[in-house]
Amino acid sequence: MSSHFADRLCEGVKSKKTALIVGLDPVYSRLPEAIKSHRDMNDEFDAAAAVDAIFDFCTQVIRIVAPMVSAVKINIAFFEKYLWEGIESYYALISEADNLGLETIGDVKRGDVGHTAELYAAAHLENPELVGLEDTLAPDAITINGFAGAEGIKPFADIATEQGKGVFVWVRSSNASAAAVQDFADSQGRMMYERLAEITAEIAHEPQRIGNSGYSNVGMVVGGTTPEAASTLREKYDKTYFLVPGYGSQGASAVDCVRFCKPDGTGALINASRSIIYAYEKPAYKEQFGADWKRCIEQAVIDAKVDLANAMQSKL
Repeated sequence: MSSHFADRLCEGVKSKKTALIVGLDPVYSRLPEAIKSHRDMNDEFDAAAAVDAIFDFCTQVIRIVAPMVSAVKINIAFFEKYLWEGIESYYALISEADNLGLETIGDVKRGDVGHTAELYAAAHLENPELVGLEDTLAPDAITINGFAGAEGIKPFADIATEQGKGVFVWVRSSNASAAAVQDFADSQGRMMYERLAEITAEIAHEPQRIGNSGYSNVGMVVGGTTPEAASTLREKYDKTYFLVPGYGSQGASAVDCVRFCKPDGTGALINASRSIIYAYEKPAYKEQFGADWKRCIEQAVIDAKVDLANAMQSKL
């Protein structure tokens, strides 16, 4: 397996024949009844019980999706709620996904400058060498906030490069209200997200960050709900891998999202979280599979892959 993050992404996308990845955003109240009713996991207000339930659910989801996608994105916020018990589960899930051959993206959105940024980068990207933590794995990539500019991006990019890992800089988010800030234009008509993309690309295109695939290990997060930005950014930054949220529950269509892909299907990871992991809540899947929540999730992944494949075909 390649030691370069972007090369591994290309290999994974081609192997699984899809740019789809699955996001883990677990909320106790939405877990399957089969898990919530277990006698050791049936108390939402007991930290240990709730974390055990969430960990059990996420572990099973990872095992379901592993044969069909190349990566999972784990949103740390849903684990930080439970403090140290949640963080322990977050890292345990990274190991679980790694054992199944998946790339792991920690959706942590950290950001700062100078020495603080270096420490954030070490905490979230470096596989620790501290005594007692030797078996703990950090994710293969993380999301970061680039608001501080180059000084806030480069420390993360440098550690990612040293570790054979990746960074995705949050450039244009998928929520509707983001436009008020991220689409704000300067006197030359250049929007804030466009300038942030330029700064990110300057770091991403440094020779040491480019893999054999031609892609950098420093990518961008750009929402699939902003198709007007997609084509421009894809064409302008041909060495960039895009992490694309918004597909499914946030309203972005497959056609919107595959704009970020190149003709061979590489260049983007299209994330679906709630539309996949809570598929058993949807009437169509409940009617088909009843209380078998695992089959619902499996079918939702299959359907999403077909949807994206059809969109890619229509794009060619």
